[in-house]
Amino acid sequence: MFVKICGITREEDALLAVAMGADAVGFNFVSGSRRQIAPAVARDIARRLPPEILTVGIFRDEAASRLVEITNTAGLKGAQLHGHESAETTRWVRERVPFVVKVFAAGDEALDQARSYGADAIMIDTPGGGTGQVFDWSLAEERPDGIRTILAGGLTPENVGEAVRRVKPWGVDVATGVEADHGEPGRKDARRVRAFIEAARAAAPPDDGGFAPDPGTGAPYDWMQDGSL
Repeated sequence: MFVKICGITREEDALLAVAMGADAVGFNFVSGSRRQIAPAVARDIARRLPPEILTVGIFRDEAASRLVEITNTAGLKGAQLHGHESAETTRWVRERVPFVVKVFAAGDEALDQARSYGADAIMIDTPGGGTGQVFDWSLAEERPDGIRTILAGGLTPENVGEAVRRVKPWGVDVATGVEADHGEPGRKDARRVRAFIEAARAAAPPDDGGFAPDPGTGAPYDWMQDGSL
């Protein structure tokens, strides 16, 4: 079970997520977001993380050339596209960025054409994205077969297990659901991060597509060793 902790704004939170077993961390570059981070700050954080951790920049309707420039300048390994990016634009970005996630709103008819976007994985999120609100999970059950799906949208340590058992995604993504209640967007709570990751992995089937942590070492998904990419 692939687990991504998103909305990272502080180095200590990125290191916390890694220590708790996360496979990936996300940095939000969407203008106006409460968790927006400067590319230079994201770069400084990312360079301190182990190389096997997938570092992802979050974008919404950013110019493709600018998106690629920010991702590569910040030294990130992936980009997550939350806007109205076309299949052509997504494929163009994928040619220039090692790992791309294309986000679709739950119930979006474009999900039927998800493969044509050429992304390494798709994400199904609450319409509007970044709201911290849960959507009807039945909308995520009807998705193309054979494509990596990351479930997002209002997930918490309390509900992620049920979500994984019902939807059976390749991975899960969380931001608000593991944050500390200190009025500081982006600040993570160690206990909630740990509980989220443990609950997600405990609910995953024994063979969740070959991407579960190694049972002998507990090591997280290694995107660099995934020969299918």
